[in-house]
This record gives sequence, structure tokens and C-alpha cells, in this order.
Amino acid sequence: MTALATEGLASHRIDGISFGKIVQIRDVLLRAQAKGARVIRFESGDPSFAVAPHVLEAITAAGAAGKTHYVPNDGIPELRAALAEKVRTKNGMTDVMPHDVFLTNGAMHALYVAFGALLAEGDGVVIPDPMWTEVAENIRLAGGVPVRVTVGAESDYAYDPEAIARAITPATRAIFVNSPHNPTGAVVPRDTLEAIIDIARERDLWIVSDEAYEDVLYEPYSHHSIASLAGDWANRVISVFSFSKSHAMSGLRTGYIVTRSPLLKQRIQKLLRCTINGVNSLAQWGALAAVTGPQDQIARMRSEYALRREILLSGLVGIPGVRPFAPRGAFYVWVELDRALYERVGVANADELSSRLAHNGIGSAPGDAFGEHCHDAIRFAFSCETEMVRTGAKLLRSALTGETPL
Repeated sequence: MTALATEGLASHRIDGISFGKIVQIRDVLLRAQAKGARVIRFESGDPSFAVAPHVLEAITAAGAAGKTHYVPNDGIPELRAALAEKVRTKNGMTDVMPHDVFLTNGAMHALYVAFGALLAEGDGVVIPDPMWTEVAENIRLAGGVPVRVTVGAESDYAYDPEAIARAITPATRAIFVNSPHNPTGAVVPRDTLEAIIDIARERDLWIVSDEAYEDVLYEPYSHHSIASLAGDWANRVISVFSFSKSHAMSGLRTGYIVTRSPLLKQRIQKLLRCTINGVNSLAQWGALAAVTGPQDQIARMRSEYALRREILLSGLVGIPGVRPFAPRGAFYVWVELDRALYERVGVANADELSSRLAHNGIGSAPGDAFGEHCHDAIRFAFSCETEMVRTGAKLLRSALTGETPL
């Protein structure tokens, strides 16, 4: 008898949601670490940097002032105003007002709310493949259907407007954009974003833009917020941002949605009320200090990420059967794998390789955690401390060359 039958429950769409391969690998590493083993946290996209001192001071001051009670459902007014100013000046979304900004429990919750507010049962959303796992799963949780467009090494993982157009059907509701891209580190250029806007306008579609990595970029690449290019279609763009990557505030769970649509605003307010009823008050005061205070930490983190990027790439380049892509943004190295690599290290596929690496204390995420067309790939994160990246790059090279048996 199934668990559904014994517990008196009907089948539910949540039953089709995975527990997440990255989380499972992380748990293996954390158990080993708890026993005193050395682990290399290449599976995790959690910035190693401490929160900036002025942010911590703002949180402490807010707590001391008694700002620990219920806050407005949509976010404290001071922060909504500051974020509206930020997206106007930094992101070029010149007509955004405070009432267009909604605070969420991180960008993942923002995606849950955005898709929940946007999608009806059976609505399709075009997404790149590979793509961060939770994007497709949040689409499914909202009753939608992810429609995958393959991005590949032969085009430097470009999100091709022609392929997007071919994937559109009468059921399609939106096109999803993520730049810089997790997991490949590709950056969508301005002309591609403009072509995506043209498609959305022609086909009467929404655009959902995840810009969590807007500040993690490597020269000469730059970030463009698609809403700033959309002109008369800006009301059909939902933009998602996060403090987790730009300000290393991942544990404070603060993100935000920007939308100009009156109906979506009403739906978002209802979803926020029924899921969180307001983001943690102290986290919001910290976020206000982060966005209005000194911004020099962003440049320092970017510089250190660039160093870590080169260290990890140098550990992977030149290994037979291993083809790393030099990321243009974010903090991941996406690696395509050949059969020669599997045979050399004695594994059947990338999934088994990731598992073997984890049991040897090296984190990773197998390609099939991110999509349906990337089984022969693996992702390594370099958001951990620089010395860990340095040590890990050496251990990883030794493992992948076969010098150290797995």
C-alpha cells in the first residue's frame, strides 16, 4: 500500500517536486564535516564573505530601537523607496516607483510569488536548459509547464531568440531570462535581450527576469536589466533581485520583485500575506543600509571572485575529457564531460562522478540537476573561501586526471 493510501491523501503536484540533488550532495559533505573531515564546498552558491559592517550595525541598531514587530506586508516604506531609486539609477528602469517594489524572502521566494501570481493551470514558460533547478519547480508549483530551450557549448551557452520563438505555443504565457546565468555563467547581451522583447511583444507574452547575479560579472561583460530596454512592454516584465549574491546576505533571506502591472501587484500582495506576511524586520533594515550605504564591498567581492575563477579554471584546463566554460558572470564553472573521463576515473556518468567526488569530500552538482539535455556536465561553484578554492582545484585535478582514485 502506498504512503498516499495509508495517510488518506490524494496525489498532489508537490509530490512531483524533487528534494534537489545539490541539497543531497551538501548533506553528504556536511555530515563528513561534522565528523572532522576536510570538505571542499564546490556544490554551494553561498558567498563566503561576511556581511558589510554598516549592514550589521544597522541590524543591531534596529533591534535596539525595538524594530522587531510586524512590518508592512509589502516591505518597510523606507526600503521600498530606496530600492525604487536603486533600480531607476542603477538598472535603468526609470519609471519605477516604491509601490512597484515588493520585498520577499530571498529571490527563490520571489520566483514562487511571481509565478504564482502570473500563471494559470497549464501555462507554459520558456526557460533555458540547463537552468537552476528551482526555476522549473516553482513554475510547476504554480501549475505551469516549463518549456526548455537548450543552450550549448557550441554557442557559448547563448539564449537564442530564434530557438525561443520556435518553442512558443498557444499555451505559452512567459519567457524566463536569467543573466548572469546559473549554472553556466553566460551573460545575455543587450541585442539578445532586445530580440526577446520583440518576441514577447509580437506574441503577447510576459517576461520574467531573474537578476540575482547582476553584480557578479567579469570584464568585459556587463549586465542589462531587460525591463530598462522594454519601452512600452515594460509593464509585461517582472524583475527579480536578491541581496544574497550582491551583498553576501544569503542567510538574511531578502529579495524583491519589481512589477508595474496593477493586477499582478494585487496578486503579489495576497501571496505575500498568505506566505510570509512581511520579510523579517531586522533583515529589511539591514537591506536598507546595504542599498543606501557604501557599495565598495561589491567591487572587492567581484575582484576576489575573479581570482577564484582563474584558480579553478587553471585546475580544470587541459584535462582530457574535461571542457570547462570560462564564466562571464556568477560564480560557477560549468564543465562538459566526455566518455574518456568516465572511463579514466571509473564512473558511468556525471551523476556517479558527482556522488564519488562528494564521498571524497569534494562538492559539485551534476548536470542533470539542471535540466534534461545536460547529463554529461557538472557544475563547480567558487563562492567558498579563496584558500578552499585553491586547495579544491588541486584535489579536483588530481581526481579527474586519475592520479587520485575515486
